[in-house]
Amino acid sequence: MNAIYLSGTGNTRHIVTLLLNELGNDGKIVPIESDDVMEALEADELLIAYPTMFSNIPYLVRDFINRNQNVWKGKKVFLITTMGLFAGDGTGCAARLLKKYGAVITGGIQVKMPDSIGDCKALKKTAEQNRAIVKKAEQRITTIAKQMKEGRYPQEGLSFRAHLAGLFGQRLWFYNKAMSYTNKLKINPDKCVGCGICAKSCPTQNIRIVDGKATANAQCTMCYRCVSYCPKQAITLLGKTLHQQAGIEKYT
Repeated sequence: MNAIYLSGTGNTRHIVTLLLNELGNDGKIVPIESDDVMEALEADELLIAYPTMFSNIPYLVRDFINRNQNVWKGKKVFLITTMGLFAGDGTGCAARLLKKYGAVITGGIQVKMPDSIGDCKALKKTAEQNRAIVKKAEQRITTIAKQMKEGRYPQEGLSFRAHLAGLFGQRLWFYNKAMSYTNKLKINPDKCVGCGICAKSCPTQNIRIVDGKATANAQCTMCYRCVSYCPKQAITLLGKTLHQQAGIEKYT
């Protein structure tokens, strides 16, 4: 099984790596923006993972599935979503799209991890609380891996009931948030020192350095990678003030 993932602050990457290690799987683990992603798609069995955004797929992942629609026929696909508060049918959204192109969905899991939206004060937790969340998630993955080895694949987020929960719980109210790339990324020029970390790490190449300052275009997929790893805390997205940077390294 090869794994393809989108990860902003490292939550999804951490879960994917842990699960495949627990399964004893030696397949490729490739970020969706990697030059090696098409080679990874050649496997008959795939794991696709991403953070849930408003009970939906990040647009980068949706775009990737649509652009490669001729690849999915007959592929066995297991889905993982990571979430801060609520996933609804986060896995189901991708499952329905992949089924449209002929993929066989073997199962899915939705894993609670530290919230990546660091510019919303209401979602802020202490480092201790986030470490506890990660530890609980890791314990879950160990249990899930044992089930999968026995041929029992979880079906989280794939039911009609989950579909209704995702639709009415979040997606209808925030539909436009994840149905396209956004131009809402904000970079404070007074804080930015032009180090280029944001530009190098952006999965959509949405950020570039111009005259010693970072500048954002309209291709942001809301992964929060640049927000969490800017050394000067110069970047925000959904909020106006950064309250927390949430890289997984702080909690493992």
